[in-house]
Amino acid sequence: MAKTAAFEKHPERYESWFDRHKEAYISELLALRPFVPLTGRGLEVGVGTGRFAAPLGIQVGIDPSPAMLAVARKRGIEADEGVAEALPYPDDSFDHVLVVTTLCFVDSPATMFTQIRRVLKPGGIFVIGFIDRDSAMGLDYEARQSDSTFYQEATFYSADQVENFLMDASFSLHARVQTLSQPLALIKEVEPLRLGYGVCGFAVIEAINEKPGP
Repeated sequence: MAKTAAFEKHPERYESWFDRHKEAYISELLALRPFVPLTGRGLEVGVGTGRFAAPLGIQVGIDPSPAMLAVARKRGIEADEGVAEALPYPDDSFDHVLVVTTLCFVDSPATMFTQIRRVLKPGGIFVIGFIDRDSAMGLDYEARQSDSTFYQEATFYSADQVENFLMDASFSLHARVQTLSQPLALIKEVEPLRLGYGVCGFAVIEAINEKPGP
């Protein structure tokens, strides 16, 4: 996650997005909530300021931005500095791992997925939420990339590409849902959760680490 200069420089602007787009933020949380276990030890990779980890009950987060981590710690997150491609945790450390709108900033997605599988216990749950590049929202994000504070260096991926990353890392795919069917400016109320992907801008995939136990 080397593309972090803007996050380090503007943590307050990052935070303000969630307040300005409260309905979209809650819609994303509701899309993730069914798949993040209420028990067990969890990790969020790319935790940022803890806007997802804290309400979803995830105890540990990692991010390369000290400024973002300082805010996450205030939300009660055990926050570590580091990158997705080199997670500083032993094998089989976590029952579940969450990644939300982080994939597009990672230098090597394949390495990140391999690292996540390594730190997950056998049967552990991996939940990834991302902007679907093939959606209307994803296409709009790409079109306006050069004007964006945070997304100038981002690489967006389609849901099909994310599934391929997961399968290449030997994850088993279990669920696919989506939300945010309108442009952000038009979202004035919390949106319902839909099955599958391809219609909405925010996609969620649940995968299981099927590696054998000891």
